[in-house]
Amino acid sequence: MRFDEIEIGQVMSLGAIALDRRAIESFCGLFAPDWDAMNGAPDPMVYAIWSRLEADTSKGWGHHKRLAVDALRWARNPPAGELLRGRMTVMGKDPVGENKGVIIAQHDLLDEAGRLVFSCLTRSVVGR
Repeated sequence: MRFDEIEIGQVMSLGAIALDRRAIESFCGLFAPDWDAMNGAPDPMVYAIWSRLEADTSKGWGHHKRLAVDALRWARNPPAGELLRGRMTVMGKDPVGENKGVIIAQHDLLDEAGRLVFSCLTRSVVGR
């Protein structure tokens, strides 16, 4: 997707991923040894899940670079077995010369019931 194809207010799916107990336990063992996996996915794992969904989705966007991830908010720690869905809402865009532009977007990670799990704002440079 190119800068000129993106519209303010546009909502894009970032896909979905199912949490599995082994993945949570493995992540905790490596990166959050003090976290009890029975409490669901720890905050760093939730961020990693969003990051993976966003990276997989944006592969086909052509030239782009993340400038910032701001306003990170964790709302809950989803348990094993939960299906998480990602979405991105374009909040603003600003052309920067003839070859690129900046996109400001709200990203949300939602559980199966549509409840917020994680959100953040991003700024990215996208080719025109």
